[in-house]
Amino acid sequence: MYQTAFLDCIRKELPKNTSLIEAVAIALEISYDAAHRRVSSKSKFSLKESVVLAKYYNISLDRLYENTSKDFVSVEKTKLIENEFELQAYFEESYDSLSPLLLKKESRILYSAKDIPIFYNLSGDLLSRFKMYVWLKLVDSSFSEKNFAMFTPSLSLLKAGKKLGNLYKNLNITEIWDVTTVNSTLKQIHYNYSAAQITSNTALDLCTNLQDIIKTIRYKVTNSEEQFLLYYNELHLMNNNVLVSTPNLQSLYVPFTLLSYYKTSDSYTCKQAETSLNRQLTTSKLLNNSGEKERSLFFTKIYRKIEALKQLINADSILDYE
Repeated sequence: MYQTAFLDCIRKELPKNTSLIEAVAIALEISYDAAHRRVSSKSKFSLKESVVLAKYYNISLDRLYENTSKDFVSVEKTKLIENEFELQAYFEESYDSLSPLLLKKESRILYSAKDIPIFYNLSGDLLSRFKMYVWLKLVDSSFSEKNFAMFTPSLSLLKAGKKLGNLYKNLNITEIWDVTTVNSTLKQIHYNYSAAQITSNTALDLCTNLQDIIKTIRYKVTNSEEQFLLYYNELHLMNNNVLVSTPNLQSLYVPFTLLSYYKTSDSYTCKQAETSLNRQLTTSKLLNNSGEKERSLFFTKIYRKIEALKQLINADSILDYE
C-alpha cells in the first residue's frame, strides 16, 4: 500500500506521457528492468531509495500518511543558521524547496506577513545587505564586534539571495499586512543606529530603501496587470506563515527560529491553515478594490512611521554636541 501510494505521488509530479518506469530508473540510476520490478511492486523500495525519489521529485513523505491520525503531522525542518556560509545554504535550499512549486502554473501563495516578507529584502541593495548583517549578528558570535561598515557579504551570498528574491516576482500572491508589518525593520535600523553600528547617513539611506519597497508594493496594488492582492488586517496578529498551493499539492511553511522554518505537505494540516488564513481575509480590507482614500490611509500610516524615524535620526544628529 505504501509503495502504491508513493508511486501515485510520483506519477502526479510527472509531465503528461512520461513513463513512470523511466522516471524511477532515472532518479535511482538503475536499469529499466529494475525500475519495472519496483513499479509493478515485485520489488520494494528501500528506505534509501524512497528518500532519493522523494528528494528528486520534491515529494514530502508525510503525504503518504495523510489518512492516519490527524493529531500528528510529520514536518521537514531547515537547518539552523550560524554563519554566512549557512545563510547562503539557507537561501539555496529555500529556492530548491519553493521553485518546483512556484514555477508550476496556477500556483498561489498566501502570506501572513508579521514582518515584511523576506523576498522583498533580497534585491542586493543596501537594505538587503543590512538585513543579512542583522541576521548574522544574531547568530554568529564573530559578528559581536563588527559594525555594518565592516561587513562585506560574499558575491555568492548576494547571488543566492537575489535568486531567491526573484522567485517571488510575477506570481499569484496574496499578502495580509497590518501597518505594524514594517515595525521590525524600523526597530532594527533604529537599534543599530543607536548602538553606533551604522552611521546616521546609512540609517537614513536604509529608511529610503524601505520607502522604496513600500512604493513598489503600492504600485503592485494599483496595477491591474499584477497577480497580487494585499489585505489590510487590524484584528489579527500575523505570524509569517506561508501557504503555497498548486493544483496537486499544498505546502505550509511555519517559522520556528530566526529564519528557519518547518515545512509540511500534509493535506489535512494545510487545509486547516488555509481555512484559518481565509478567515483572516474575511476580516481584512482588500486594498486592491478599496477606494483611493482607504489605500492612501494605509500607506500614509506606514510612510509616517518611516518619516518619524528619519526625523528622529536627523534630530539626534543636530543635537550631537560631541
